[in-house]
Amino acid sequence: MTSMWAATMLGATIAFAAATAAPAQPASVAGLQPGSPIAGAPAVPAFIRDRVQTLGASFNGRVGIAVRSVDQGWQVGWHADELYPQQSVSKLWVAITAMDAVDRGEVRLIDPVTLTRSDLTLFHQPIAAQVLRNGAVTTTLGRLLHDAITMSDNTCNDRLMRAVGGDGAVREMIAKKGLGSIRFDHGERLFQSRVAGVTWHQSMAVGDGFNRARNALPLATRRSLLNHYIEDPYDGAAPASVVKALARLKKGQLLSPSSTAHLLNTMGNTKTGRNRLHGGLAPGWSLSHKTGTGQVLGALQAGYNDIGLITAPDGRSYAIAVMIKSTTTPLPVRMRLMNEVVRSVIRQHDMEERPY
Repeated sequence: MTSMWAATMLGATIAFAAATAAPAQPASVAGLQPGSPIAGAPAVPAFIRDRVQTLGASFNGRVGIAVRSVDQGWQVGWHADELYPQQSVSKLWVAITAMDAVDRGEVRLIDPVTLTRSDLTLFHQPIAAQVLRNGAVTTTLGRLLHDAITMSDNTCNDRLMRAVGGDGAVREMIAKKGLGSIRFDHGERLFQSRVAGVTWHQSMAVGDGFNRARNALPLATRRSLLNHYIEDPYDGAAPASVVKALARLKKGQLLSPSSTAHLLNTMGNTKTGRNRLHGGLAPGWSLSHKTGTGQVLGALQAGYNDIGLITAPDGRSYAIAVMIKSTTTPLPVRMRLMNEVVRSVIRQHDMEERPY
């Protein structure tokens, strides 16, 4: 989605904002509401339960946090059942749809694909420079998937989605595999236009056309549309559902072994969001993840996320989703939250390894 690395990162104080005015609520466990009984569910370790509650309550913004132990099965969350704007997190579901099509023999990663100016989208699309320079670029489905995940290229993601059946195929995959509370809207052009309240025209894919059309709307209209999206996100997902899906992916329950390995390896080479979840890793730990960054109006951002799987040196893994619905806090504060969630999971892991 939009690139949000800003000059505010330089020299900003890395500290949490004051706790929100609302009283802290207990962390939800296994995706249920606070206090709900969970028959037969693994006990959630007290340390990670309390840390997730503290981190969620102390962030000045609407955030959902979910953590799941892939190996032990316990899960904990903070407001983890609400729907949060995914933005580019939703590229993961396109990738799973594509790899599922590979598993069924419908497509191959080596299949050639040609992109022209008519395929260009908006915001972050590194491949656009090649298309505009050469008039057309021929690549492969595998390369589209790689660039959509690792570089969050919107044009690559849209073209990959169309190659495996369109947005309907992605929604069908989510439903058939029972991934839970995860929505998928249209491709990048129509989805981002819907959020902004403008009608897409292909001329918006080049230059500043989309921003000009968006900025032409009255400020009150733009604010109303963005608030509507925040409250009922067209691409909404519950962090509790996201970490369950990630755990199933890691355990090989969504794709074949070869497709699982390929996708997790691709996610492990993600270049975006190096200071989000990645910033909390300890030596020897690895991360396979997907970021998501939403549109901004003034100081308000709708959607600032990172979701992924962290794996310890001993091979045990944890699924993590930190999804910020809306906030005006500086970028370093948001990153610090994500760092601390990862550090807390690692601390929990180390406490089990060395309980002293």
